[in-house]
Amino acid sequence: MPYVIETWDKIDHLPLRKKLRDEHLKYLNQKLELLLACGAKLDDDGSDLGGGIYIIDVNTRKAAQQFIEQDPFYIGGLFQKVKIDRWRKAYLDGAFCL
Repeated sequence: MPYVIETWDKIDHLPLRKKLRDEHLKYLNQKLELLLACGAKLDDDGSDLGGGIYIIDVNTRKAAQQFIEQDPFYIGGLFQKVKIDRWRKAYLDGAFCL
């Protein structure tokens, strides 16, 4: 069952995001089998908005929670808020999935 994880960075923590980015990407590359999509949220001008979206395919909310809690961004204290919701995949990459 897919889950959407949305994160919000603590205010004025862009330097921490940049510091942890390489570790974060290494972690994600080790979890590719779970990732349907993920990326940073951006402002309209393309600048970092401070947070991200992950869509992962795991069986339980607990597994989704464990996924995000193992992310170096989480471990490093970057996030102010994390929200996890179940997600129904209806369309993906332009294809109907139901």
